[in-house]
This record gives sequence, structure tokens and C-alpha cells, in this order.
Amino acid sequence: MKAAAVQMTSTRDVRRNLADAGELIREAAEQGAELVVLPENFSFLGATDAERQAAVEPWGDGPAQRFLAEAAERHGVWLVGGTIPILDKERGDRGERPSSRSLLLAPDGRIVAHYDKIHLFDVDASAGTSGRAAEPYKESASTLAGERVVSAATPLGRIGLTICYDIRFPALFHRLSVLGVDVLAVPAAFTVPTGQVHWQPLLQARAIESLVYVVAAGQCGEHAGGRKTYGHSMVIGPWGEILGELENDPGVLCVDLDMIRLSQLRESFPVVRHRRDL
Repeated sequence: MKAAAVQMTSTRDVRRNLADAGELIREAAEQGAELVVLPENFSFLGATDAERQAAVEPWGDGPAQRFLAEAAERHGVWLVGGTIPILDKERGDRGERPSSRSLLLAPDGRIVAHYDKIHLFDVDASAGTSGRAAEPYKESASTLAGERVVSAATPLGRIGLTICYDIRFPALFHRLSVLGVDVLAVPAAFTVPTGQVHWQPLLQARAIESLVYVVAAGQCGEHAGGRKTYGHSMVIGPWGEILGELENDPGVLCVDLDMIRLSQLRESFPVVRHRRDL
């Protein structure tokens, strides 16, 4: 099958972001993509919590959710909708923080699975570099952490849903491999300092240790408030090989995923069956 990673430079303007995403999804579909992955914060990437609050959508309704359903149906693709700030009353957070939610939609526009980001980015992203950030990131101040590991069976294979900072936590990916995931979707908005040193090796490690394809779609360039994201969206094979990579401009990376080869590798190198809980 063919999978596409979409790379964007999202802004404060939701309408513009959705229009840009629509053009890139169309381009991916024209290249034959059956699975399309959008980046984290594809619909909105602002500078302040107040701006983000204005872009929050109630679960089940909102411009970004409608856009995803319409785009998946229009182009007949399986679509991973990056992330949207979603307020889900059933999650019961007293402070009414939204979740950072990734949606998987079928080619008929149905939402077949959704995943709330489990690992939130509460760090000083300049740690380990010569410079210091003006202030650390604290995603948990405005986002409610997820609690469920999510994968979904599709005609293309079983797709596992993860988001950005999750890739630093192998236990999540171990659980997904036990669930039989074939393709990992990784929408991201990686910072430049961490992306330069950790983005590629972490993605390769997650692919190798579970023998899965990884489709990582990132934000790139400079955003509101001067925030800079690393880009370099890539697709990685189950042996750790880089099958394709973008640089630091918006675009589409469309790559063939050989599912027969994946099955053959797993038969000859059954790492998931060999694992032991220690």
C-alpha cells in the first residue's frame, strides 16, 4: 500500500490551515496514497494558551472534525487527523482542559478510532544544548493527558496511533506491537533543538524494536510567537531503513509500504513473541 506523510507550517488561522491541509491531502491522493497522516496541531498552532482555547472544539462537532470527514470521503483515503484540541465532556476534567486528540477516519468519512496524547511535553527543550529557552514548555497546563493505548484494524493493516513526545516512551510502543500493529502513525511538532539530535534515531528505534512501518508527519518552519519546528517528516521501514524524508518546507511524502515483506521479516525475526515482561 501507499502511505503519505503531510508536512505543514500551521498558523493561528484555522481556515487557512484547513485549506492548506486540504490541498496537501489532495496531492497525496493524486500520488496514490491510501493512508494519509497529518501533523500534530495541523488545524491550529498559536503562541498562547488563550489562542489555543479559541480553537478548541467540542467532541463530535467543529470545523476541523468536519473537514477531516469531508476530506477522507472526498479523496477516498484512510486519514489520520494529526491532532485537534478536543473538549470531551465524558473525560470529566474539572478544569475543562481539552485533549490533544488524533482521529483515524475511514474513506467514507467515519471516525473509526481516536487517541488522546498520553505523554505531555513538560520540558525545557533546550536542555543539552548551548542555549537556554526563554521558558520551558508545559503542555499539561492546557492539555488533559490521555489514558488509552489505541490501534485499529483496517483493510490496509492494523494502524497504531501515537503523537510526537510519545516516541520517547518505548512501553507504549511495546503495547502497540503486542496488539499487532503494522503501521505506526506519528503526527508531530518537534522542536528544532531536540529534532536535530533525536527525531530520526527515536523513530528508527520504534520501527526496529517492533518491526513496524512508521509514518511520521511533522510541522516545519516558524510559527506564531517565533516557535520553530523541525520538519523532516519521514517514513521508516521495519528494518530501520529511511524510505523517504522531507526537508523543512511544507509538502507531501508518499511511499510504498511492502506488507508482504513485513510479514516475512516478522516470521524470520519474531521479536514480539520473544519479549518477556521483566
